Amino acid sequence: MAGDKPTSIAGKTHIWCFSTYFAEGFPFSVIRSVSAVFFRDRGVSLEAVGLTTFFGLPWILKFFWGPLVDEFATKKRWLLAMQAMLAVLIGAAAFLVPMPTAPRLVAVLFFIAAFVAATHDIAIDGYYLAALDKAQQTKFLGYRVMAYRVAMLTGTGVIVTIGTTVSWVLAFLLSGLLLGLLAAYHYFFLPECEAQRRSFRAMLGLFARARVARNVALAIALVAAVYWFFNSAPFVGWKTSSPLLAELNFPRVIGLGLLLALVLLAAFRRRLAAVLTRDPDSFYGRAFLTFMDQEKIGLVLAFIILVRSGEFMVSSMVSAFAVDLGIKEHYGWIAGGIGLPCSIAGALIGGWMISRFGLKRVIWPFLLAQNLTNVVYMLLAGYFSHFLQVNTGAAVPVPVGVFNLAAFAGVTGFEQFASGLGTAVLTTFLMRICKMEFKAAHFAIGSGLMSLGGIVAGVSSGFIASWLGYSGMFGVSFLISIPAMILLIWVPKK
Repeated sequence: MAGDKPTSIAGKTHIWCFSTYFAEGFPFSVIRSVSAVFFRDRGVSLEAVGLTTFFGLPWILKFFWGPLVDEFATKKRWLLAMQAMLAVLIGAAAFLVPMPTAPRLVAVLFFIAAFVAATHDIAIDGYYLAALDKAQQTKFLGYRVMAYRVAMLTGTGVIVTIGTTVSWVLAFLLSGLLLGLLAAYHYFFLPECEAQRRSFRAMLGLFARARVARNVALAIALVAAVYWFFNSAPFVGWKTSSPLLAELNFPRVIGLGLLLALVLLAAFRRRLAAVLTRDPDSFYGRAFLTFMDQEKIGLVLAFIILVRSGEFMVSSMVSAFAVDLGIKEHYGWIAGGIGLPCSIAGALIGGWMISRFGLKRVIWPFLLAQNLTNVVYMLLAGYFSHFLQVNTGAAVPVPVGVFNLAAFAGVTGFEQFASGLGTAVLTTFLMRICKMEFKAAHFAIGSGLMSLGGIVAGVSSGFIASWLGYSGMFGVSFLISIPAMILLIWVPKK
């Protein structure tokens, strides 16, 4: 609780908020983005590089083990343990690089690291919520978003540059060393903000129970069966005859299955509550039930899942839009040199305005600004229709000119600034629906569900762009964002 927090936390918040969220964003960048460059640089096929989407699976599934972070040890101990493991795992990749089978071995290592990193995210988000009261959470929101985005740029910019120009051995060694230094810093200087409920040893004893072990084994078997089916000869044959099936890869199907399970959970939550509460020590069941037992939970769930669908559709196609426009050689500096500062500015200004005026007064304008970006892209694509027609697939694209390049850069800056505003209000919204006893678990559930909207958007965006063109696709993405803005009228804004 806020009154129980050590007074030393208040004076160090700027520092630990930046360092912890940098530590959260950096391994995500290495595992999700840097790895794809490494695999392609080592001659891995595009089809195999596409399989790196599997690395994103733990971030969708993380709410399944989120309650463990709340119930056992402390957020700081989880944070330190996961950071140390990530330092070892990512650093170990450097010793695999010289081997002939390095891509396959690094892929296995990073898949394991992805589960550790997702757990690391839960611990850091839980620490932030436990260490600060609601006013402080809003005040320092901009710092955490800024740190995360700086970490992403460090991975995709600095580490990729070292890997492609010097060596991947050095790149992964430096990545592991950086995480190790962060873990050491947090061990000595990160304040403890809560008392331990139950120890790590108690958690190991829980998994030793026959019923828990059986349920875990069944879950693993189910996931393995789904994975086997999507790599089986019959399904591969069906994909060749149906473009839609070709888009339904393993992670997306897992996400859609979770979405269906969530709908069933909402529909039968009272019956499930009666079953789960038979065991008074079932912290796991209580974590999910307390999340579902909220005011207007159906509207809240619909809002969480739908609110970023339009944004995800745009983000999934912007890079392809730049390539077909003929400006792929400029996209990197536009995204990093213009997009990143605008995104940080949006997050900082958004956090300040929420703290100054309150979430209820700014959430609708901020989300409207975020979604109006889709309309601006629609107009830009219509304006660039000639260049899209002549440059799509062209070996030597026609230059778009300085003015048009500046227009694209300006729209990118606006998109990232509005995205920063949207991230600020949506993160605050998720923090407000977290119950005191299950902060880490509830935030993991909310953030995991919010990413589900990107699954449907990712499946549909390419088909819509092929059918209606970029301008039509961006227009549809705005229409998709309207239901969430309408739901906002009735969704509780605590």
